Amino acid sequence: MAGISRFNSSLKEISRLFAGSKRSVFTYAEMEEIFEENRQVWRLPQSMNTDRFVLRLVEKLNFREIELNFAGLQSRRLYAQGNPEKEEIATAAFPRAYLSHFTASSINGLTEQIPKTVYLTVEQSVKQHADTQDARNNLIQENIDKAFRKPQRLSEAVAEWDEVKYVLLRGKATGNMGVRTIGDVKNVRVTDLERTLVDITVRPSYSGGVFEVLKAYQNAGESGKFSVNKLLSYLKRMDFIYPYQQAVGFYMELSGAFKPQQVARLKELKTDLNFYLAYDMKETDYAEDWNIYYPKGIR
Repeated sequence: MAGISRFNSSLKEISRLFAGSKRSVFTYAEMEEIFEENRQVWRLPQSMNTDRFVLRLVEKLNFREIELNFAGLQSRRLYAQGNPEKEEIATAAFPRAYLSHFTASSINGLTEQIPKTVYLTVEQSVKQHADTQDARNNLIQENIDKAFRKPQRLSEAVAEWDEVKYVLLRGKATGNMGVRTIGDVKNVRVTDLERTLVDITVRPSYSGGVFEVLKAYQNAGESGKFSVNKLLSYLKRMDFIYPYQQAVGFYMELSGAFKPQQVARLKELKTDLNFYLAYDMKETDYAEDWNIYYPKGIR
């Protein structure tokens, strides 16, 4: 009872600390650090530990415990005050991750949809550039055809909480290229407009499908914020084996929202290889000007 009484007597000070934070979602480790750093200032008893501390926060300060269980990963235990945005929950669970794909499309104003799935990317370790270059030099049409006739492999690292699905993706190592921080909320990061266009082109299944990707290109071109130089620099630095620049250029031209000279910059990068707008397309047409197969009805 003494522990509860001392906690209640310091409730205003505790509340003031969390109210002054720019964040509303914390990991268990962060709660433990806050507790240990302030227990003497708050005059909390030695009998109180982190578990009891967060239990009092739930009871007195409108905190909720959130547990995200991703297949194949250790569960993520979080504590949220009030009703935080799903994007803050996602990046609190994985501080090194950033919001991407359909989630980034929504944040960047590239879709009118309100996705119920949050996509976040954690980058993989750096691979040798020479290995990528060798793979590109040895790329043959038969292997491209074989790969894109199959369905896209989807991440199994999925968790659900409060009717929202969270999908963790393992991304190409880029050094967080094109990633920016949202407002003043610490650790909530998202890909910028041009990086988002590249990502949704590469993985349309994480982006609402090819028709939604095309809409994103239309909105990007009409936004007045698009930089073709930035887009081209991202494509160069991401150093793809497959000729994704053909898909990017196809979307840009088809959207009708970009200047001819911008589209021409992509057409200069077209290869002699035939490529695909998406995996496992059942009925396709072929755009000879871009050497690309696309689903019937999109053009």
